[in-house]
Amino acid sequence: MLKVVHLQTHLPSSGNAAFRLHEALCQAGVHSSMLSLTSDIAQEGIAHLGRKPQVISFLNNKLQAWLTQNMDWQFGMYSFPILGSNVARHAQVRAADIVYLHWVLGGFLSLRNMEQLARLGKPVIVFMHDMWAITGGCHHSFACEKYTLKCSGCQMFPARERYELPALEFAKKQRLYQKYDNLFFVAPSKWLYELAKRSALTRDKPVYHIPNVINTGLFKPVAKKVARQVLNLDADDTIIAFGAASPRSPYKGWEYLRQALTLLYQAHGGDKLSVVIFGSSHDEQIARAIPFKTTFLGRLRDDYSTVLAYNAADVFVAPSLADNLPTTVMESMCCGTPVAGFEVGGIPDMISHKENGYLAKYKDAQDLADGIQYCIGEQLKGSLLPAFAADAILARHFALYDEVLTLKPQA
Repeated sequence: MLKVVHLQTHLPSSGNAAFRLHEALCQAGVHSSMLSLTSDIAQEGIAHLGRKPQVISFLNNKLQAWLTQNMDWQFGMYSFPILGSNVARHAQVRAADIVYLHWVLGGFLSLRNMEQLARLGKPVIVFMHDMWAITGGCHHSFACEKYTLKCSGCQMFPARERYELPALEFAKKQRLYQKYDNLFFVAPSKWLYELAKRSALTRDKPVYHIPNVINTGLFKPVAKKVARQVLNLDADDTIIAFGAASPRSPYKGWEYLRQALTLLYQAHGGDKLSVVIFGSSHDEQIARAIPFKTTFLGRLRDDYSTVLAYNAADVFVAPSLADNLPTTVMESMCCGTPVAGFEVGGIPDMISHKENGYLAKYKDAQDLADGIQYCIGEQLKGSLLPAFAADAILARHFALYDEVLTLKPQA
């Protein structure tokens, strides 16, 4: 039986894409396992490292914070992995035929540790959940295209440091990628696939487009009345939902959502319309900025509660300014709730304009407001597009396995 192992810094993760792929592969008869630095999931086939690697992670994060103390945070996250753990000798890795690298930063793996895995000669599939693998360290480049060259003069470090971290990291990745031909890159969105084909790091490497998988047996429509009753929400309200672990993140577009809600209020008033926010705790500043009655559901710690939140809403809003293939959009669609979001990143992969949702012009708050109103007024129903069917996605993984296992890498 084919054996694969997924490496992920923490379980569960934001979006939980790696775990969902693991579960889908297990159900399809693949011997899939997971190895993480830390884990809140305790079940067969899932292991995490001990105390020493966690101390190493702590030190890595302290060093990285010191190195990036003068960074401009308006451009989001930047990662320069310094320390990590050698998991190439771990039993699950040794037993695997294929190794998946998901989000392995935060002191789990360094670039040196990634090379130790490549040196094993097994196919290593780098599953890209953002842009980090194809840049000099940023997780989203926004309008910057320096990753197509060598990431020098980075916008995230306007005050030039003695050592230019992005250019240094870019060079390290370039040496690693060029040295090993058993590295394969998977992008879950068409957007990231196209960027990877343009990056100077991966344009000559094998890059594949395979979307994330979702369990439609769990994420599915339930009676709206029941969902609202369980969550103690008004049965007669028209509910706009928004979900984010960090609403103020530069990626999430909170300011444009605020503007769109204000425009909606000015145009239609606030009678029987309310906003539900989940994924983060109560934020008084955000609550005051929204002109409608607002309910914070907090961080939903299980999928069943999340399913209820989507089903309770009449429309879900994804005002992301930079996003790969946001799980929230896929989840909402599965639950029958339409999505209004900006035409950016992987969001257009999931929304068929004015059919299962609304694609608004990028950074256009008025168009976003119009989209929210369109979804409500036309009573649109969310639906998962055929390309995201689990069988179709798994078939693409299996085709990838057939390809990578026939190659004879020269490490």
